[in-house]
Amino acid sequence: MRVLWDRGRATVSAVVAALPRRRRPAYNTVLTMLRILEDKGHARHEKEGRAFVYLPVLGRDDARRTAIQRLVSQLFDDSPGSLVLNVLEHDQVDAKELAELRAKLKEVG
Repeated sequence: MRVLWDRGRATVSAVVAALPRRRRPAYNTVLTMLRILEDKGHARHEKEGRAFVYLPVLGRDDARRTAIQRLVSQLFDDSPGSLVLNVLEHDQVDAKELAELRAKLKEVG
């Protein structure tokens, strides 16, 4: 999805080429993933000549929101605060990010 979001549209070959070389999956693997994304309604394709060009349907922000909601529901007992506390306790958060979090907390609190 990142490639589709960044480029707006891409063929399977373009997606493969855009992925990191050291972990680059096979063409058929990428094709299968794009078809799955299409089946789920996250992407669609258009035919251009002999190639299918894939486009994102689901926006990056919507995808993030959905993934976070699922994560909070399944692993943090529907408590977004528990997720945030877990991140703060177990991961490195730099000073700039902490300042942004403080500002957001003041904004919503």
